[in-house]
Amino acid sequence: MKFILAKKLGMTQVFEPAGKVLPVTLLEAGPMKVTQVRVEERDGYQAVQVGFGTKRRVSKPLAGHLGAAGAMRWLREFRVRDHQYKVGDTIDASVFERGDTVAVSGVSKGRGFAGVVKRHGFAGHPKTHGTKHAHREPGSIGATHPQHVVKGRRMAGHMGAVRVTIKNLKVVEVDPEKHLLALEGAVPGAPGSLVEVRG
Repeated sequence: MKFILAKKLGMTQVFEPAGKVLPVTLLEAGPMKVTQVRVEERDGYQAVQVGFGTKRRVSKPLAGHLGAAGAMRWLREFRVRDHQYKVGDTIDASVFERGDTVAVSGVSKGRGFAGVVKRHGFAGHPKTHGTKHAHREPGSIGATHPQHVVKGRRMAGHMGAVRVTIKNLKVVEVDPEKHLLALEGAVPGAPGSLVEVRG
């Protein structure tokens, strides 16, 4: 399994040899340091903990855990089938190749408190024919009988700022020297946010 932690830089476009324009998201992918190896006998599962990014200060317990790796901004675990990594190993963008298909997970942009039109795509009420001050209201929210609002009813509320995974994104370009990955299409999150890329 291929994996890497990356920072979203933003979107641009690249041209294929045939002249087709591809919208791509640029990611600063790695380098990551392996900070801990989980084993079946001790932890009950097999995984690799990796650190990415730099930070000025971390707590003393975390500094002791990271050791020579230094202060890392993000720590994440990835499940692995075999023990091919050891503490201190470096993983960079070269694990991916052009043409690979990947899944990308990140925290979507927060939209704050949103109404039903923005949050769920409701049509709203007619602009005319007696509608007054209710153009973007949800309308009826339930029948008389249960005498409570049914669970799952789509209503206004907090929108965004949740973990989102986009699958089947194609790797268009890989630049291990500059630690850059270009993925075709959009990736969740704001520029500067952390994303997980798994192949």
